[in-house]
Amino acid sequence: MPPNPSELQITLNGEPRTVPAGGSIADLLVSLHVARETVAVERNRDVVRRSDHATTPVQDGDVIELVQFVGGGL
Repeated sequence: MPPNPSELQITLNGEPRTVPAGGSIADLLVSLHVARETVAVERNRDVVRRSDHATTPVQDGDVIELVQFVGGGL
């Protein structure tokens, strides 16, 4: 069966995942219910600046790592 052109296959935090085609990093974060202020994003081993989330496309085969900040301390 041929791939669906409206979907992309990515790896998100080490797990394969299917996402809609045509979206940005910002769109991905919204779909995951992740506040962009609380996460660092790496796409294909490059850090994506927060100011670039809306203009950085998610492309087929991308490897995306999300690191959430956790508050706390002594």
